[in-house]
Amino acid sequence: MCADIAEVKIVVPGSQHMVSLLGQQDRFLRTVEGAFNCRIVARGNEIDIKGNAGEAETCTRLFEELINLLEDGLVITPENLELAIDMVKSGKEIKPTEVFKEAVLTARGKIIRPKTVGQKRYVEMMRISTIVFSIGPAGTGKTYLALAYAVQCLLDRKVDRLILTRPAVEAGEKLGFLPGDLYQKVDPYLRPLYDALYEMLGAERFHRMMEQGIIEVAPLAFMRGRTLNDSFIILDEAQNTSPEQMKMFLTRLGFGSRTVITGDITQVDLPKEMDSGLMVVQDILSGIEGVEFVYLDASDVVRHKIVQQIVEAYKDYESSRRMTAPADG
Repeated sequence: MCADIAEVKIVVPGSQHMVSLLGQQDRFLRTVEGAFNCRIVARGNEIDIKGNAGEAETCTRLFEELINLLEDGLVITPENLELAIDMVKSGKEIKPTEVFKEAVLTARGKIIRPKTVGQKRYVEMMRISTIVFSIGPAGTGKTYLALAYAVQCLLDRKVDRLILTRPAVEAGEKLGFLPGDLYQKVDPYLRPLYDALYEMLGAERFHRMMEQGIIEVAPLAFMRGRTLNDSFIILDEAQNTSPEQMKMFLTRLGFGSRTVITGDITQVDLPKEMDSGLMVVQDILSGIEGVEFVYLDASDVVRHKIVQQIVEAYKDYESSRRMTAPADG
């Protein structure tokens, strides 16, 4: 028995929206058609969809969401089109409009937004919580979104300072053999944070804020003994902290401050005999009001699609190794 076939007609409001939906040389139309078991034809200001009833319904919902995005002034790109397709095909009650409309930072004529459901929840938790732990693989936007939200808080004068820190665990005792002062020695470990801030603020503004002490980028060791008031503090690569370092960092939090701790518990560079502070803290702080843990996964990776597959492949590999590993004793 043949599956039910459905035909749907969508009327697109305005010729410019139609051009944006189709993409240059119908590139977006071909992407959508390739993602669904449907035949899609565009004529004038109408889009005709014909195919399996379920697929046609999902495809129609995608176009309705894309039209809503365009009416709200957002631009369709190859990246957010692929993300929108994944959302509507997931079978969950997820609306791309609800995800993409959230603005994290508006600066230098650019708006930074979450791109996945997990990222949207991450941003929401940063808005309402004092301490947020963001745990997930590379490419999920953990650090970038934290920096974007922190910069917006700084520009909106919700905080007076932005403090960024990372453990320089890979350097170990070798720091003493590197040329320059301590800042120059740890510079390679802090460079990813500089790069993101250059993009968000521009090099000139960033350096001016650094000189004025409004932005501070320093190794984790520099946090000891301080109380940080009216500040937004980000600890990056937190999987490479010891439990003692994590406690030290968390107890730096002063009045009017908030903090975000990011890390990937599958990429710990500590000696095997040392516990990761990021892994231990999940058992210690869970359930405390004002502390939230946000877990991102491969579905939140916003780099090339193959990165999602790589993340999942490594996850499966590690799981199989744990299952086949001989028990101790």
